[in-house]
Amino acid sequence: MLELRPNCECCDRDLPPESREAMICTFECTFCAGCAVGVLAGTCPNCGGELVRRPVRPAVKLETYPASTRRVLKAEGCVPAKVA
Repeated sequence: MLELRPNCECCDRDLPPESREAMICTFECTFCAGCAVGVLAGTCPNCGGELVRRPVRPAVKLETYPASTRRVLKAEGCVPAKVA
């Protein structure tokens, strides 16, 4: 099950579970659409994977399966991934 992390790892923008602006990679690294498209050009800086829109969990399911409250923030900011 997806964690639904609460913020962008680059700019720390809040990304609530219902946000359609959240982008993730297969490891659930989480970024806002602005950072994902602008700074990162659609590539995760952590694993080099593709960033895609995070699905929205229905509100009724959030009661049983809540979103994560653990914030992850890259101290050095975001640097585009180096793709080999």
